[in-house]
Amino acid sequence: MNISSSNLINKDLLQVNNINNVKEENLKNSGDEQLRKVSNDFESFFLNQIMDVSLRSTKIAGEGAGSDIVKSMYIQSIADNSTGSLGISNMLYEFLTRNNK
Repeated sequence: MNISSSNLINKDLLQVNNINNVKEENLKNSGDEQLRKVSNDFESFFLNQIMDVSLRSTKIAGEGAGSDIVKSMYIQSIADNSTGSLGISNMLYEFLTRNNK
């Protein structure tokens, strides 16, 4: 996941003709969706780091020039597809929504 100024803000919210047209419930729903995505991305990153350290010395992808790349892709795929299964993203989401009200 790349972090830049383009994905830290919701461009749709900035492209309004009149600030009075922005409804608070739309901002809240948009914020909830973004918070859920960030929570899921964090869990994926966390799982990726744990698996990378755990599988660093194994030969799960064989040996040779491309084995590290294949292992990295394998770990990333498992981490991305396992998002939500550990419960970290749910705990983080609940904590952040409860403490940001």
